[in-house]
Amino acid sequence: VQLQASGGGLVQAGGSLRLSCAASGRTFSMYGMGWFRQAPGKAREFVAAINWNVGSTYYANSVKDRFTISRDNAKNTMYLEMHSLKPEDTAVYYCAARRRTGVVVTITASYEYWGQGTQVTVSS
Repeated sequence: VQLQASGGGLVQAGGSLRLSCAASGRTFSMYGMGWFRQAPGKAREFVAAINWNVGSTYYANSVKDRFTISRDNAKNTMYLEMHSLKPEDTAVYYCAARRRTGVVVTITASYEYWGQGTQVTVSS
């Protein structure tokens, strides 16, 4: 499975962005996907996750009610709608995919495939 993230950019605080993650290859083997982010000098942290077929979603407390994760099965693409952005949301955002079920979706070790990352910068 190959993942290609896009949609990052520079936005003012309070603004919005939509990230996309296009999957290719053996996408039928995917059970779920997620978004993580990593700010300079910090560990990669969970943002949101979605189960591919059922559509169940999970969010970090810091982004709940501001971010929305979704997927388009026909296009093999996952999205992250981000609203009310804050300077602390500044990070490189990575999309990830997993084949395994019954895992903790909020940890990086649960995901076998990773995209290259897209930079999101929120200015104050």
